[in-house]
Amino acid sequence: MPAVSVIMPAYNVEAYIDAAIGSVRRQTFTDLELVIVDDGSTDRTYEVAKRHAETDRRIRLVHQENGGLSAARNTALRHAIAPVMALLDSDDLWTPTFLEKQLAILESDGGIDIVTGNAWVLGGPQDREPARPYPDPRPVPDLVSILADELSVFVMTVFRRRVSDVIGNFDESLKTNEDYDFWVRAAVAGFRFARNEMPLGYYRRRDDSLSADDMRMLRGIIRVYTKHRPALLYYRPALDILDLQIKRFEAELIAAQARHAMDTKDFTSAKERIAELTDRRGGAKLGLVKMMSRWTPGLLWKAYQMRRNRQQTPAGLPGR
Repeated sequence: MPAVSVIMPAYNVEAYIDAAIGSVRRQTFTDLELVIVDDGSTDRTYEVAKRHAETDRRIRLVHQENGGLSAARNTALRHAIAPVMALLDSDDLWTPTFLEKQLAILESDGGIDIVTGNAWVLGGPQDREPARPYPDPRPVPDLVSILADELSVFVMTVFRRRVSDVIGNFDESLKTNEDYDFWVRAAVAGFRFARNEMPLGYYRRRDDSLSADDMRMLRGIIRVYTKHRPALLYYRPALDILDLQIKRFEAELIAAQARHAMDTKDFTSAKERIAELTDRRGGAKLGLVKMMSRWTPGLLWKAYQMRRNRQQTPAGLPGR
């Protein structure tokens, strides 16, 4: 039996999966299996993965009809046989010592159940920067800190099989934020976390998403918080933070809806969302935007486009 099962869901990642698999095969810790689940890809993802599986007995390749990220991860978990699981998305990479370093922390204390990590960003405005703070002044993740900081647990995480045995697998009803939901459930169940702040991987950012995707992600995290609220009714510190987070993300959702309306020149909807946001947040700047949306929407749209262009200029290029 291998010591670690690497869980890799894959969907239409022909351009990236070869490097992701290669980074697993180059690990200094070699007692592993790699379980790849091709989630109904329509490109050559399966063929690329198959080439690796044919030359490395540690790789197992499973194909299924498209069911989404949670379904693919759960299929991999059902096929995995090791006592420790390691998550790696098929467009990300590990440095050669990733597993060695994470497992050293896990094995240093039998009471630690989950070790989360860090990585360098590939692409986008934060290219070549750490995905999470490094050095990291944040507290070790626990229930309260995970609720207060939705970025406290990074996707490149290693955990003992007993975690999923107790809390269940990833929630397939969630189409976004399913990993965050998993960590919240683990924290509610009392599992202990540790963090390795050193970047030991590469986290790919493909900044081609639209404001509509922002809205989908925000609705997803609000759904996660709402889902867990009943379990926290008698734990006031966590409940208070959760309620504050719901209010925060509801306001961010309204702001994303306003941006989407501006992107599509739906000035009527933009005006309504800006007014709603002003009522929630207040402030002179929002008041001015509200007035502009009512009387000079064309000028507001031009100012908005200029701001968006500045924000979307990649780091290190002219104009940033």
